[in-house]
Amino acid sequence: MKIGIVGAGFAGISSAKVLAEFGHDVHIFEKESDVGGVWSASRRYPGLGTQNVRSTYALSDYRYPKGTPEWPSGEQVQQYIEGYAKKFSVFNKISFNTEVTSARQNANDSWTVETISNGKKSSQDFDYFIVANGIFSDPFIPEWKGADAFKAGGGKILHTVDFHRLEDVRGKNVVVVGYGKSSCDAANATVGTSKKTTIVARHLIWKVPKRLNNVLNYKMLLLTRMGEALFPYIELKGAEAFLHGKGKKVSAGMLGSVQGVIEKQFKLEKLGLHPKTGLDTIVRSTVSLATDGFFKNIKNGKLFVERDTEIVSMAAGKVTLSNGKTLDADYVICGTGFHQRVPFLDDSVMKSINDERGNFRLYRQLIPLDVKNLAFNGYNSSFFSQLNAEIGAIWIAANIEGAIKLPSRSEMLSHIDKRLAWMEKRTENKHARGTNIIPFSVHNIDELLVDLDLQIPAPVRFNQWLLPINPKSYAKIGPKLRKQLAKV
Repeated sequence: MKIGIVGAGFAGISSAKVLAEFGHDVHIFEKESDVGGVWSASRRYPGLGTQNVRSTYALSDYRYPKGTPEWPSGEQVQQYIEGYAKKFSVFNKISFNTEVTSARQNANDSWTVETISNGKKSSQDFDYFIVANGIFSDPFIPEWKGADAFKAGGGKILHTVDFHRLEDVRGKNVVVVGYGKSSCDAANATVGTSKKTTIVARHLIWKVPKRLNNVLNYKMLLLTRMGEALFPYIELKGAEAFLHGKGKKVSAGMLGSVQGVIEKQFKLEKLGLHPKTGLDTIVRSTVSLATDGFFKNIKNGKLFVERDTEIVSMAAGKVTLSNGKTLDADYVICGTGFHQRVPFLDDSVMKSINDERGNFRLYRQLIPLDVKNLAFNGYNSSFFSQLNAEIGAIWIAANIEGAIKLPSRSEMLSHIDKRLAWMEKRTENKHARGTNIIPFSVHNIDELLVDLDLQIPAPVRFNQWLLPINPKSYAKIGPKLRKQLAKV
């Protein structure tokens, strides 16, 4: 089968590699000049690094180069993806600097993909089409009253993905909007270069240290099955049913202890940066790893935070906040999230995929029910997004072969409805249009493996309760499935 893929990030590259191993003719369209997606040079902001340690933020059958630090930089992750693409002969299947402008389904359920590259338009036909452009590909910047006057006075407004050079803010007053990882990374990186940097945070979220008490690696807490089990999943079974039933005091006590360590370690009360919520609320949006030196810079008066407020208006060289304060500002850098939309798909197709609120209605976060020969990969933001994408690609390959026994359409619709309602309630509507599965990365993988009727060994699953997930544990899933299909 001839398969077209949009996007050369983790999801697109792993999809191409896996599907090629299943005998398909694959081709990737990438609008940038390199692989990497969010890790591309065109999107990297100063201070960008992983939230995961190197050993967990990897694909199952490819290691980072020797000497890569425990928390790789954005550039090192991009180089890792490029190395993977070259090793598995995916690199030569990519059309770089090529933007997909339209993907149209034909009467026979094939797809015609139209592209533009260096001003030249072209089109190709595919039997199957995979959207792997990512949920972090379309930056969102708020509209503020007075923004035109701010820019006319020489001010700059940009998203973190468009902030690339520290020298641009040398001697400037910088206002960073947001308190997520990208905002805090970028703000912290400007310290010592900017004249003054202030973070404007509408809501504070919990920051997790790389090492609790400067000793215990946080991977031992949150990158395990036990870490996931501390938060209630959509369906509670086994040990999780106990932890959120009769054993609720146990899970609450564990989270409370960790919260106490973080409060003390970062001196949150003293700095006036306590989120005023419990640590359990990290399940509502995302876990944000604390940037190295972030709280120290705040303590030392090198970095400033205006909490529980937002920009309400702008003027030349100024921004005014809802708390009544006015800040000097030359640069406003926004870590304000992304739109979740697919501009190259027809409105009629998107109406079959999105509900009236824009939520993606995908079974297993992968396939729409009413559009044939179409899949989405990477539309499941999680700790192990790269591993979820790889297992998702194997699931897509199996589904193409008819090797997955899907439930009835009504059962799948019910499943999607239930998941979306749970996501929305759990995240207080911060579920990124139905693409947020944080922190339930391993649960998602488990569900895909059940559909595939494949599992990792029981002893490995047991060890994952106490030890961080090792992607290498899943390296045999694809080969096992290919062997089964070969026998059939």
